[in-house]
Amino acid sequence: MVHFYGLLTLQREPVPLKSISVSVSIYEFVADVSATLNYENEEKVPLEAVFLFPMDEDSAVYSFEALVDGKKIVAELQDKMKARTNYEKAISQGHQAFLLEEDSSSRDVFSCNVGNLQPGSKAAVTLKYVQELPLETDGALRFVLPAVLNPRYQFSGSSKDSCLNVKTPIIPVEDLPYTLSMVATIDSKHGIEKVQSNCPLSPTEYLGEDKTSAQVSLAAGHKFDRDVELLIYYSEVHTPSVVLETGMPKMKPGHLMRDPSAMVSFYPNIPEDQPSNTCGEFVFLMDRSGSMQSPMSSQDTSQLRIQAAKETLILLLKSLPMGCYFNIYGFGSSYEAYFPKSVKYTQQTMEEALGRVKLIQADLGGTEILAPLQNIYRGPSIPGHPLQLFVFTDGEVTDTFSVIKEVRINRQKHRCFSFGIGEGASTSLIKGIARASGGTSEFITGKDRMQSKALRTLKRSLQPVVEDVSLSWHLPSGLSAKMLSPEQTVIFRGQRLIIYAQLTGRMPAAETTGKVCLKYTLQGKTFEDKVTFPVQPKPDVNFTIHRLAAKSLLQTKDMGLRDTPASDKKDALNLSLESGIISSFTAFIAINKELNKPVQGPLAHRDIPRPMLLRASAPLKIRCQSGFRKALSSDHPPSASQPRRRVMCCEAVSFQMDNYSLCGLINHKDRHSPGFGENHLVQLIYHQNANGSWDLNEDLAKVLGVSLEEITAAHPAELVDSSGWATILAVIWLHGNGKDLKCEWELLERKAMAWMRVHAGSTMPLVVKAAITFLKLSVDPAIFAF
Repeated sequence: MVHFYGLLTLQREPVPLKSISVSVSIYEFVADVSATLNYENEEKVPLEAVFLFPMDEDSAVYSFEALVDGKKIVAELQDKMKARTNYEKAISQGHQAFLLEEDSSSRDVFSCNVGNLQPGSKAAVTLKYVQELPLETDGALRFVLPAVLNPRYQFSGSSKDSCLNVKTPIIPVEDLPYTLSMVATIDSKHGIEKVQSNCPLSPTEYLGEDKTSAQVSLAAGHKFDRDVELLIYYSEVHTPSVVLETGMPKMKPGHLMRDPSAMVSFYPNIPEDQPSNTCGEFVFLMDRSGSMQSPMSSQDTSQLRIQAAKETLILLLKSLPMGCYFNIYGFGSSYEAYFPKSVKYTQQTMEEALGRVKLIQADLGGTEILAPLQNIYRGPSIPGHPLQLFVFTDGEVTDTFSVIKEVRINRQKHRCFSFGIGEGASTSLIKGIARASGGTSEFITGKDRMQSKALRTLKRSLQPVVEDVSLSWHLPSGLSAKMLSPEQTVIFRGQRLIIYAQLTGRMPAAETTGKVCLKYTLQGKTFEDKVTFPVQPKPDVNFTIHRLAAKSLLQTKDMGLRDTPASDKKDALNLSLESGIISSFTAFIAINKELNKPVQGPLAHRDIPRPMLLRASAPLKIRCQSGFRKALSSDHPPSASQPRRRVMCCEAVSFQMDNYSLCGLINHKDRHSPGFGENHLVQLIYHQNANGSWDLNEDLAKVLGVSLEEITAAHPAELVDSSGWATILAVIWLHGNGKDLKCEWELLERKAMAWMRVHAGSTMPLVVKAAITFLKLSVDPAIFAF
């Protein structure tokens, strides 16, 4: 049970936000979203309502409008300082005004101000945005409607201008006074196989016999306890394509929106190879802040985040190649390094690290990620061992731009692979640090396994480096392509590559085609991917491709009000205003000048409450500002007709910690521990040696479910020594009992296979046959590739 300390009081005033309705239109790999916030003032005084809400950091917000008592007011995108001034001026003059702005410190948080909402008045505020949909490993396209905005940790020296500094009320999800509805329409010429979600949906309704169009809707009663995620499976997703979109020819030359824009999608067919990279410095930076004590999802039976982190670190340590270097950092309000500097990967250093991993707790307070990053970057480089940084965090940081800036400054010396853990992880932080360093990002929510995604990423980092990446265009005479996307220097196997460009010059009158070629070199071999497309731009009233291209450019230049270099500030502002895409430097403002009622005194201010999601098995402490406590508690005592509602205002969050076991490796039992099979899998992996082998002992026997005497008696000592026998038994057990989680043990199995080929040699087929017979498992001996 969670205990709240410093609870404030009821909020007697009706909350003016009544509902949120969302319409999603997905075409191929792009989503166009329209979200409407419905307000009603049930009080007797004019209101100013402020609502903070999350957005995916890749969202390009291009429209904002208000419908007030039947009258539509379309917003204008302005310089942010100017928009704020105009908003305050309009309110003071008795006009109605609406302000939408992106947070100054993080691209994934927005604030919406509804000013001078008259008593009895209704307002529907609509914002529209477009975004690319990421491709998952299993071929699903992932659309996420963010619904969770967790409290963010503000570290020393961070921006004071962030809207997250506003102390908005936080209440239990069951008390939230507004609702969420969503309808999604999906279209793909390749055909739609299925749509899955982490939330209850209506049955998928196909709008045609060919299954190229479908519609789903969110079931009523969403509790804002998780982001709404759709996984969309098309019949084919790996076909290269080019979408060419008409521009606005009336714009002046050089204007971003004037000429046609192209969106090119490639799926490079990079050959799968055995990881050949035995070099590298692998640094694992693991979040140990108090919020890591929460479950992975809102389901009570889900694994704790810190528990998943322990298992993940075990798997990573066991999967590292011999000869590399490594280190592990834990961070919260402070940070701890396992070793003063990265050490060579040996049996001794691995065992020392494992001993500390078993004792990990979520006991380091807030999420102060900048300091450990700076310490890692200050360390000397190890010649011949490029730095590969793995960051695991629930991303509850206020000033994400400062962190991204630090990663970008050091991008020449490393690659960063980032993992967002749990609901509400900052997409701005997780995607931003990966993008800045040429790495990749993953989000782990619901039933996702941190272990699987981390090991897939480690495998990716061990693949040979793709070099000499180039893109060439073959277009009709008089037409040329201007690149809008940043230069691509890194390509990973299985990754989709999206490139934006603008076609300038004279468009051909007759039907003709163009071609785009992607070339790259891998281990001395040159590869080429090509796609041919018709050079006839198609109109789109929302100018989706142009706006996505503008967002791609903005992400390279806009680093927030404080951290953007002076040379990029003007470019970012102009790009934002030209494209109509909101940025750190701009804001949407709409003013209803027909309403001209002088305001008597200050407007009644209403902060829209947010749901409280953090749940832990230990008491939760919440520190509140005394002034805010007084303002909420003393002015409105509870009455018989108005029951007390739990409302709080978070300034900082900290946790008291218990000691949790690592899948039974520590004696006492954790109610969130995984099932029996998974428990034994982790124990088997835990006992593997750094070189890939296993020792023949009681620990192995316990996992295999037989006695040590039985294993010894069945040992063909004339063919292989005890370690070779133990290792072959362990690998066969993995294939017989852990097939569903093969992606998590594939790398450590490869180490074991390599070790066995050296130690068992020509006798291995006979030993494998004896081991399969002994374990009575249906395993194909061909897996050993004799």
